[in-house]
Amino acid sequence: MFRLKALYMNLRIKHKMFVLISVIMIVVAAIGYGVQQYVYQFYDKEMYKQSSKALSLSSLNIENELRKIERLTFRLATDPTIQSYLRSIKSGGNDYDNFIVRKTVEERMVNIGALDKYVLSAQMYDFNNKPYAVGGTTVVFSQTQLDAIMEAALVNKGGNTWFAPDDNGKSLIAARELRSFNQLDLDTIGLLALRVDINKLFNDHAKGMNSEDAKLIIMKEKDVLYADIPDFTVEELVPLAGDDGYKTFSSGGRQYFVTYMKSGNTDWTYFTLIPYDDIFQSTLKVKKTILIFAILLFVLIMIAAVGFARSITEPIERLNAKMKRVQLGHFDYVEDSGGRMLAMDEAGQMHRNFRIMVERINELIQENYVKQLTIRDTEFKALQAQINPHFLYNTLESINWSAKLSNQLHISHMVEALGSLLRTSISLKEPTIPLSKELDIVRHYITIQKYRFEERLDFHAEVPEALLHIGMPKLSLQPLVENAINYGLEQMIDTCVIRVEAYVEGDMAFVSVTDNGMGMEEEFVQQLLSGQIKPKGSGLGLKNIEDRIKLLYGDAYGLTVTSKPNEGTKVTLMLPNETRD
Repeated sequence: MFRLKALYMNLRIKHKMFVLISVIMIVVAAIGYGVQQYVYQFYDKEMYKQSSKALSLSSLNIENELRKIERLTFRLATDPTIQSYLRSIKSGGNDYDNFIVRKTVEERMVNIGALDKYVLSAQMYDFNNKPYAVGGTTVVFSQTQLDAIMEAALVNKGGNTWFAPDDNGKSLIAARELRSFNQLDLDTIGLLALRVDINKLFNDHAKGMNSEDAKLIIMKEKDVLYADIPDFTVEELVPLAGDDGYKTFSSGGRQYFVTYMKSGNTDWTYFTLIPYDDIFQSTLKVKKTILIFAILLFVLIMIAAVGFARSITEPIERLNAKMKRVQLGHFDYVEDSGGRMLAMDEAGQMHRNFRIMVERINELIQENYVKQLTIRDTEFKALQAQINPHFLYNTLESINWSAKLSNQLHISHMVEALGSLLRTSISLKEPTIPLSKELDIVRHYITIQKYRFEERLDFHAEVPEALLHIGMPKLSLQPLVENAINYGLEQMIDTCVIRVEAYVEGDMAFVSVTDNGMGMEEEFVQQLLSGQIKPKGSGLGLKNIEDRIKLLYGDAYGLTVTSKPNEGTKVTLMLPNETRD
C-alpha cells in the first residue's frame, strides 16, 4: 500500500490526473454495472414468476390429462371381456380361436376408448407376448424395449407405470401388468401399453408460455420420463429434481431459461426450457448498446481528460525546463519557441515571476562579475607596482654575469632558471596554458632543485608530442612536483624518481606525477585533499588545484591521489581532451 502511494506521489501531475479520472470512471462504471445487474435480476425474477404461473397451470392440465390416461388403462385392464379372452388365450386354443379373440379384443379396446385424442397407439400383449394393437401410429416394440416395459410394470404389480421409450422423446408410455380378477387369483395374463403423444399434450396445454419454442422435460427423481430436447444435457437438471425455481443453462451452443416445478400429485418434476435469446433478445440489444455507449463515453472522457491535464501541466513543464536551463548555469531568460501564449492564471504568473527573478539574478551576476574583474585587475596592477618585472629581470641578469665572471657556473644556471621561471609565471595572463608551457615551468623548477639535491633527484617527463597542446590550469603541475620533493625526496636517503606522464582515454586526458617516496596514510591524503593541512613550499595545495579544475571545466573533472606507506604516491589530473595554443 505504501509502495503504491509512493509510486502515485512520484508520478507527473498529468499522469496523476489521468489515473484519478480513470479511477473515477471505473468506479462509476462498476456502480452502473451493479445497478444494471440488479435490474436484470429483478427482470429475471419477474420472468420466473410469469413462467412459474404458466408452468403451474400447464402442469396441472397435463396431469389431469395423464390421470385420464391412467383411468383409461385401468378400464382396459379390468374390462371383463378383455379379461375373459386373455384368460382363454393363456389356457390355450387353436389358431382360429386365437384369431377371433385378437379381433374381438382389438374391437373392445376401441369401444372402451383406447383411441383417445392424445393416444398414439394402444398395444396389448397376451400371455404368449402376441401383440394386439389399435391406432394409426402403432409401433412394434423390440424385445429389449418390451422386456424393459414389462420389468417396469411388474414393480407396480398391476398399477399404472409411466415409461419413457427410446423414440427421441416423441411419446410417453402408460403401462400396466394385466392380472386376472377371476376369483382374485391375480395371475398375470398380459401387458397393456398406451403410447401418449406428449408433444401434442404439451402444446395444447402450454398456454401462457413466453416463447413458441418452449420445450418440456419431465423427470422422476433421476430418471427422465420425457424430454422434448434430445440434444440437451439432461444430467445438469438432475440436482434440481424435486424442487421449484429457475436457472439459466448452456447446452449445445445455446442458452436456455429453465423453470422447474415439482408436481403436487406425483413425484415428478416439470421443466420448461425457453431459448434465452428468444425472451432476452431485446435485453441483449440494450446490454450491447449500453456497453458500446459506455466504451465510447469512456474514450471521449479520457481524451478530454488528457487534453485538460495537458492544458494544466504544459505551462508547468515549460517552467520546469526553464529552471533546468538555469540550473546548468544559463541565466539568460529565453522564451519558448512556438509556445502558446500564457494565460493569466497561476501558471502564467509563475512564468512571469520566474522571468523577473532570473533577469534580476543575471543583473546581479553581471554586476558581481564586473566587480571581481575590477578587483583582480587592481590587485594585479598593485603587484606589478610593487615588483617591477624589468627591475627584477635586470637584477637577476646582473647576478648571472657576476657569477659567470667569478666562474660560478652553477649559480649562473640557477639564476637563469629562476629568471625563466618568474618570466614564464608572470607573463602568462590566461588561466589555462598548454601542457608544454606547464612542463617548461616544471623543468626550470627542477633545474634549481637539481643543484640542491644533485643525484638524489631523478626527474623524467614522458609525454607524447601529440599531448603537449592539451590545455590545463596554469601552475597546476609544478605544485605537484614540488609536493613530490617535499613529501617524498626530503623524507628518504635514496634517489627519488619523479615521473610526469600523460595519456588520453576517450574525451578525457590524464596527466600524472608519480614518485617512489615514503608514501602517505589514507587519512593524511584525505586531510590534504580537504585542505585541513597546509602544504609545504609554495602553499598551493591539492584542494586549491582541484577547485580550479572544477571551476574551469566542471565537476566531472578534478584529481585523484593514490598513495600507500613505503610504496610512493601518484597524483593524477583529470582534464578535458582539448587543445590549447
